[in-house]
Amino acid sequence: MDNSLLDFEKPINELEDKLQDMKELASRNNVDVSEAVVELEKRIQDLKVSTFENLTRWQRVQLSRHADRPYTLDYIYEITDDFIELHGDRNFADDKAMVGGFGTINGQTFMMIGQQKGRNTKQRQMRNFGMANPEGYRKALRLMKLAEKFNKPIITFIDTPGAFPGLEAEERGQGEAIARNLKEMFMLKVPVICVIIGEGASGGALGIGIGDSVLMLENTWYSVISPESCSSILWRSWEYKEQAAEALRLTAEDMTSFGLVDRIVDEPLGGAHTDPRTTAKTVKEVILDEFEKLNALNPHERINLRIEKFSNMGVFQEPVSK
Repeated sequence: MDNSLLDFEKPINELEDKLQDMKELASRNNVDVSEAVVELEKRIQDLKVSTFENLTRWQRVQLSRHADRPYTLDYIYEITDDFIELHGDRNFADDKAMVGGFGTINGQTFMMIGQQKGRNTKQRQMRNFGMANPEGYRKALRLMKLAEKFNKPIITFIDTPGAFPGLEAEERGQGEAIARNLKEMFMLKVPVICVIIGEGASGGALGIGIGDSVLMLENTWYSVISPESCSSILWRSWEYKEQAAEALRLTAEDMTSFGLVDRIVDEPLGGAHTDPRTTAKTVKEVILDEFEKLNALNPHERINLRIEKFSNMGVFQEPVSK
């Protein structure tokens, strides 16, 4: 059995293996098992639907971290006709956890920026598990300003467990780098579309998350803290991560209901990793649809709407004096 399978995927995988064995046996022995195959295929489909339509919040967090889930560069190379990666923050270093460059979709050039994770141990170390240092956020801002200079729209792909919390990152101004990105992104004159494709954790996600249109794939999460970290703070243990995920209300549906995200992007049944190409095609269509609407506005309108949207987020109460 595939080691990358999640617990709730295993019953489906067992039936799929059984189906494959049945087909191979029928082929070798020249036996007609078409009725049994149809019946088993229906059982598999029904189980998939019942499983993935009733996922808990923690299960969606697990799906967002699936080892086979497409990452930023997978989407970029799939949806663009060409892509030229740009490097460095022109100040300290080139952060491999943050990638970006110009790419063309249906004749329109976009600046594409996002966090990039690794597939194996060596890649994960090089990409620092998708956790950017300050130079990563400064590179992202440099590329955004470059896009603004040439009047090119911006797409950001968000997928990070958080900004790198190491001592050296703090010494180089991690907080300042993210804060500057927040300020500058509000004032960008070009359309900005943000897509959460996996994990959207804390300021690490928000550092490239200020956009005119903020999208979330169906099985992703967006929160100020991960369920594990929340559990360790509240219960002094990671064992309560499932309860923490429920309390945080961090799924795409939750974020949309709170008005923090503008649109949910559907994934294939079973998650983006089951059919990355179809997922990328859907992401491409939604991006182009959002861009068409945003491009119809003038820069002044877009900036005002962007500021208004984020200013209206959250709830507060003022105490009534007696």
